[in-house]
Amino acid sequence: MIRRTKIVATLGPACSDSTVLRRMILAGVDVVRINFSHGTREEHIAYADLTRNLARATGYKVGILADLQGPKIRIGKFDHGKIWLKAGDEFILDADCELGNEERVGLDYKELPNDVEVGATLLLDDGRIVFNVTKVVGNEIYCQVKQGGVLSNNKGINRKGGGLSAPALTTKDKQDIQTAAALKADYLAVSFPRTGEDIRQARTLMQEAGGNSLIMAKIERSEAILALDDILDASDAIMVARGDLAVEVGDAAVPALQKRMIRSARAKNKLVITATQMMESMIINPIPTRAEVSDVANAVLDGTDAVMLSAESAAGQYPTEAVEAMARVCLEAEKEYIVNQSFERSPETQLVSIEEAIARAAMYTATGLKIRAIAALTQSGVTALLMSRRSSKVPIFALSPQEDTLGKMTLFRGVYPIEFGQGLFDPEAILGLAEDELFKRGAVRDGDLIVMTIGEPVGKSGGTNTMKIVRVGDHRKSRDVKSTETNSVSITS
Repeated sequence: MIRRTKIVATLGPACSDSTVLRRMILAGVDVVRINFSHGTREEHIAYADLTRNLARATGYKVGILADLQGPKIRIGKFDHGKIWLKAGDEFILDADCELGNEERVGLDYKELPNDVEVGATLLLDDGRIVFNVTKVVGNEIYCQVKQGGVLSNNKGINRKGGGLSAPALTTKDKQDIQTAAALKADYLAVSFPRTGEDIRQARTLMQEAGGNSLIMAKIERSEAILALDDILDASDAIMVARGDLAVEVGDAAVPALQKRMIRSARAKNKLVITATQMMESMIINPIPTRAEVSDVANAVLDGTDAVMLSAESAAGQYPTEAVEAMARVCLEAEKEYIVNQSFERSPETQLVSIEEAIARAAMYTATGLKIRAIAALTQSGVTALLMSRRSSKVPIFALSPQEDTLGKMTLFRGVYPIEFGQGLFDPEAILGLAEDELFKRGAVRDGDLIVMTIGEPVGKSGGTNTMKIVRVGDHRKSRDVKSTETNSVSITS
């Protein structure tokens, strides 16, 4: 079987060695995530170069996702590194404090006292510690500990229910967008967006930096749930970032929200990654828990484009094994995958382009006939994206001469990018050579039916306007096969 669900792996110390990263690529990594919360500009560019070189050497195409840090709101440092708090203790979050102690600690986000009021609930260290705000005086937030524990340097703060005013794009993020453009990232992930305007701003900054990354919104604020349609309209993809989101909305709400976000993204022809703690136990164990296996499988059955490894691959003891386990689970879940029309745009939905009409016709044909594969010859990747939004078990081979297009298509569910067509302009010759390429790769055999799509004139981005159904091998018997024969159907705008 060819795995349809894509795997995103976060880079870090555990896989900085080229030997390890090569093994991970061979094990099934489709996209690497470069976390801009850590490392320098030079290190990020080096990671991207290493990934592309290894992928090229192994014959795989691997995409690059640059993930901005965003406004991570944190406490400052303690004079002894950490303190112990118990329920009922009084504690002060002090924007003016330089070094914390058992009574108070500083804040790196100085506006926090303006964002809270008496009765607000603050969650620290991913919700492990809970404060209730009892009063706010100037730059001091007086709290009572509701749930205690060890509180150490630089732990994050969330407000239950959201409402923090920190902007999605910090000064650091704006500088990092320049780096993402320089390393030619295929995707740029924006952390903590509240509205679609945050995504539009990131896109403008990326374009001004000379980049053309697709923009991904990480859904991790409660405000983002309320503005989901606006954010989806402004973005190319979303990430179901379950960590911070669970802290803000409550962990019990996340599974249903995950399903809703995946369904909404597919209906709007957007991509979606499901992330956070998918195989957390594999940071220190060579096999996942049964609950983690079910979590990954359910995301696949929900229709996600990709599942993601975070600390498991970046800092874990078994990065390659984590990729192998995730690939294994995806494959098994896909055996049971049911074509689910509720994921998709209604058949009655008004078509917005010729490309969408061709993509819909190709997927309808692939489902109705015994089609072995779809070959989408594409410049921009849009036709392959539109095909990937339709539920099907037929593999979509996206053939393109454009390097940046190939990188972006690594995240499309059920789409397999192939570098092809450089310098070719005759449609019939290209279709014949594309068929030969799939035959050479073992994707099809003589006698198989395949659907092929192409744009005429060749080389025009966004111009897919032709679909053909061909029987593999016929063009080798006769180079003069005509589209009017009984084994060939053409649909041309």
